[in-house]
Amino acid sequence: EVQAVVAAHPLAEGAAVVAREDVPGDVRLVAYVVTDEEDETDAAELSASVREFVAGRLPEYMVPSAVVALPELPLTSNGKLDRKALPSPEYAAAASDSSRAPVSLEEELLCQAFAQVLGLPAVGVEDDFFALGGHSLLATRLVSRIRTLLGVEVGIRELFEAPTVAGLAAQLAEAGEARAALVPLERPERVPLSYGQRRLWFIGQLEGPSQTYNSPVALKLTGRLNRQALADALRDLIVRHESLRTVFRVMDGEPYQHVLDEDEIAWELPADPIISAELPDALARISSHAFDLATEAPLKAWLFEVAPEEHVLALVVHHIAGDGWSTRPLARDVSMAYAARCEGREPGWDALPVQYADYALWQRELLGSDDDADSLMSRQVAYWRAALAGAPEELGLPFDRPRPVAASHQGHTAVFEMPSELHARMVEVARAEGVTVFMVLQAALAVTLSRLGAGTDIPIGSAIAGRTDEALDELVGCFVNTLVVRTDLSGDPSFGQVLERVRETSLAAFGHQDVPFERLVEELAPARSLARHPLFQVVLTMHNTAEATVSLPGLDVEVLPTARPAAKFDLDVMVGESYDADGAPMGVHGAVTVATDLFDPETARTLADRWVGVLDRLLAEPESRLSTVDVVDEVERDRVVVEWNDTAVELPQVSVLGLFEERVVRSPGAVAVV
Repeated sequence: EVQAVVAAHPLAEGAAVVAREDVPGDVRLVAYVVTDEEDETDAAELSASVREFVAGRLPEYMVPSAVVALPELPLTSNGKLDRKALPSPEYAAAASDSSRAPVSLEEELLCQAFAQVLGLPAVGVEDDFFALGGHSLLATRLVSRIRTLLGVEVGIRELFEAPTVAGLAAQLAEAGEARAALVPLERPERVPLSYGQRRLWFIGQLEGPSQTYNSPVALKLTGRLNRQALADALRDLIVRHESLRTVFRVMDGEPYQHVLDEDEIAWELPADPIISAELPDALARISSHAFDLATEAPLKAWLFEVAPEEHVLALVVHHIAGDGWSTRPLARDVSMAYAARCEGREPGWDALPVQYADYALWQRELLGSDDDADSLMSRQVAYWRAALAGAPEELGLPFDRPRPVAASHQGHTAVFEMPSELHARMVEVARAEGVTVFMVLQAALAVTLSRLGAGTDIPIGSAIAGRTDEALDELVGCFVNTLVVRTDLSGDPSFGQVLERVRETSLAAFGHQDVPFERLVEELAPARSLARHPLFQVVLTMHNTAEATVSLPGLDVEVLPTARPAAKFDLDVMVGESYDADGAPMGVHGAVTVATDLFDPETARTLADRWVGVLDRLLAEPESRLSTVDVVDEVERDRVVVEWNDTAVELPQVSVLGLFEERVVRSPGAVAVV
């Protein structure tokens, strides 16, 4: 559809539109136009003309990010478009419609920061960060980059409100001084745990070793595998990232990090033959490995040989050593190390700027003391204390059974797909309301739960990367933090009003994201229970990390599914977006996991279906009041209202006296009155 519109441009004699990924994880729509205009100085004018032409006929998300003029389209010997021969685009031509150059050093440096974070060669002063592909994760990186370049502290809220270089530069005069940058620090004899590590360590002490916080991955390797090179590459990985060779010891009742030296690493890659039918059970067993964090490095690996040129590599990382955003540096580093080891050399990667122990020390220095009212910790805790005052300690979900004394952390999962048409409407509503797609999903989830009886005060947990300094971008470790976004549905608002509330609450939460969730729990001191998660029991996570791709020379690599090992919450919703080759929304996919302690397996499917249905109805009528939103469709309503209430039975047309006489005839000797 996009290609047809581009080809209809008056200057186009032919056209091709493709989705390019010139920067890993950054997919952009690019239009290639065949035209008689050979004057290269008109490239910017052509780009602006084509993009304006497309924007007048298609939704904004279908407008190409760049336009490249070609004398002809490259073709293969079969007469098809040769995508590999298409040149890389000059995004700068498409990025800016403004001819004004930066007028200050601040604007020039901001243009550099925008371009670097977005992966563009240049960005104009009037270009919109989010229109060029920015999202909340990239916004966090941009804030960090601005901190480094300009020495000022800019919040994510300011970026949402002024998403251009010119707009942001105008606000710099009111920006505060930048926080201390993360650099290697002198280490004490015993390095303390980060706040995130401390919570996971404490849970391990309380519950004992378990699979609850394991992150398993299985890779099918097809081709000639160099086993020794793979084993050496994994060892290289552990040596490079200290977090993967850290154990947690205790002295005087306090845990501390002990980073194992290279000669202390008891590393091996066991390799066992296996038949395909046994593989699922083997992977399930590996996923359930219980780490002893006091003595055992938090990474384990197994290799299974299915056939001479078919192997499966299974890895398990404990969450105390890595999070979802760690998968990309893990994949990149193991790919580089394997390629180097196959060539008989050590990997030639650049040294990491910091290690996880540096982060743990910096985090405590950054947040400051609880006793200091002006410390970052005290100020952000004060915000959260006010923001969460009076929030429900337990959300009333439609449970199938009472909550037990202690959670088993077992779960039922149902996968779901939102169709492309619904996804497209979601994107359009998000742009119209000035919110993100994630905010739309979160608002709809809160409405669904409210309509199912959870009330009008819906706290939902949301995981964020927690990598607030650019030195952490390529590091493996547990940096993820959790924000509690409280959705106020009181007053029977419209969905548009709900989106406004979610936007405001989310931006305020992002502005106070440094205080660790576990520290927040300690400060707010909610009623603690082994049966439920504190502060929230529902979590929604958007998978928007850059794709982690393992590339091993001579091998085809395929990620195999692994069962989610545990349910940490009553209701855990994971979502991700898909786009086609033209960059158009192809749907939202995901999974709903419910705790087996509280829900039957079919409830996971029911909740997923109801959420999708509510979202469909809300997007069709964003101004509709919440009281009018149905959580059941017409078929289910007919079943409940009509079928289940159809209790009518036919009774004989006879009087009571007549029934008595019939009974006398049937049982003349029975007792009549007592």
